[in-house]
Amino acid sequence: MIQLTDEMHRLINNNLADGCPCIIATASPSGEPGLSFRGSMMALDSESLAYWEHTKRAGLEHVEANPKVVVMYRNPKERKSGKFHGEAKVVRAGPLREAVKAKVVQQELDRDTGGEGFAVVIRIHRIMTLGGDVVQQR
Repeated sequence: MIQLTDEMHRLINNNLADGCPCIIATASPSGEPGLSFRGSMMALDSESLAYWEHTKRAGLEHVEANPKVVVMYRNPKERKSGKFHGEAKVVRAGPLREAVKAKVVQQELDRDTGGEGFAVVIRIHRIMTLGGDVVQQR
């Protein structure tokens, strides 16, 4: 069972403000790895992360072709970190898109100049330490 703790919610939801943006790892259709910072990453609920996609670059192509992703969080000042493995789903319209948009930090929303961004929701199936120990798993 996956149950994001209150501390995980706080750390992830403040990742950009704390200067510790999350990093998402993806893979292209041919298996080429990709990494990108996601300052809009948030704990959506007790078992999901989400972020606001507005660049529509390679990372989006990767997620649509291969939804298996890993999100890494590290805050050296608080000595907190973790890897969140899951499956991503692009949400282009509807109530879930709007719910994610309502939680996006203003700094990230301001980068979506055309207002055409959308949500990517990650259903977590495993949480690990950076050292590889499993903390939670479905």
